[in-house]
Parts: sequence; C-alpha cells; structure tokens
Amino acid sequence: MGIAVCSVPSGTSHARPFRLAIAVAKADMIDRLNTLLRKLPNWLLYLLGAAYPAWLLYAGFTGGLGVDPVKAMEHALGKAGLQILVAVLLITPLRRFTKINLLSWRRALGVIAFFYIVLHLLVWMVLDVQILSQVWADIVKRPYIIVGMASLLILLPLALTSNNWSIRKLGPRWRVLHKATYLAVLLGGIHYIMQVKGFQYEPYVYLGVIIILLALRRLPKRSKKPITKPRMRRAT
Repeated sequence: MGIAVCSVPSGTSHARPFRLAIAVAKADMIDRLNTLLRKLPNWLLYLLGAAYPAWLLYAGFTGGLGVDPVKAMEHALGKAGLQILVAVLLITPLRRFTKINLLSWRRALGVIAFFYIVLHLLVWMVLDVQILSQVWADIVKRPYIIVGMASLLILLPLALTSNNWSIRKLGPRWRVLHKATYLAVLLGGIHYIMQVKGFQYEPYVYLGVIIILLALRRLPKRSKKPITKPRMRRAT
C-alpha cells in the first residue's frame, strides 16, 4: 500500500516543508474568515451603530453618565466617531499586511462615523449651548470648533455618496472624492487635541495612530510569490 509523502527538493532544509504547510494553513484560515466576513450583512453594522447612541441616551436619563450627562454624551459620541474613522483607515493596511478583508464594511463604517459626529454636533448645539447666537459666537471664538466643523463638512459629501448609485454615477471620480477621508480624519485628530484642557496623552495617541496609518499607505508594495501547496508523491 502506497503512502503519500511530501516531495522535498534536494539541498533544501527539512524545516522548509513545515513552514510552507503552516503558510498554506494560515492562508486557508484567512480565506475562510474573509468568506465569513463577506456574508455578514451591513444592516447588522447599522443596527449596532444605532444601539450605541440609544444606550447613551438611556444612560443619560438614568444617571449613568455622571453629574454632567450632556458633556459626557457629547464627548462620547465625538470620540466614537473618531475611533470608527480610524478603523476605516485601518482596513486597507489590515488587508495588505494580514490579508484580512473588511472592504465590504468600509462604507457602512464611514456612514456610522458620520452619524456619530453629526450627533456630537447636535448635542453640543441643542443640549449644551442651546442658544443659537451663542453657537455662532463659540464657532468664531474657538478654533477647535472650526477645525471640527471643517472635518464634518468634508465628510458630508462622502456620506451622501456612500451608496451603489453614486459609485455607478461618479465612476472613477468616486474613489478620488473619497480620498478626502484622509484629511477629514486628520482634522478630527487635531480637533481632539485642540479641545482638551491641559496636556493629555490620549489625543496625541489618536493623532499618532492616524499619521502612522496614513504613512502606511505610502509604502511601496512588494510583490510576493503565491503560496503553493507541497507536492505529494506516493511511495511504494
């Protein structure tokens, strides 16, 4: 009875077939994971995205956001919006360096981030400041608000065109338009640094991560040989 064994070219290390087998198994696992991720519907992301502001509202009414629930809600929504935008930036490097593909989630995450940032603005205007004339005075007086508003205005056309109809209508221009995400996220990180009082390391960590993720996009791509499975021969 024949036994299947790996065919190893002469002069190669015995460890090479083992490493190759691990690489093949890893690639197969990533393929299975990507297949599973593609099957997850985007409406599930939207549902989870809507749940967080609803929870914040509930926590605010029940005393779960501390002595100043309006400020807590305002800051939580702004930070969550920035975090999701950073996650959007992470999708391309994650695919490039680990082969994990979350591209099907990118548009939904961008829309959710925009939704959070709009809520962040509305909480500030309606629940915090409350007076329309004071809102305008604060915008003129505080540069960090101008930076944040600029980021929001950049995101507005991106959110409005995050649909299949816009992709078909705009064609190649759609990708060019959505590269403005990079500037919007960078302005969001700067806005976070400018609005904190005193020195706090966390906003600088966010800005540093944003800069690193943007820099990774500039790295030249290396061509890699495709992974091939070990050849099998039958011993007699």
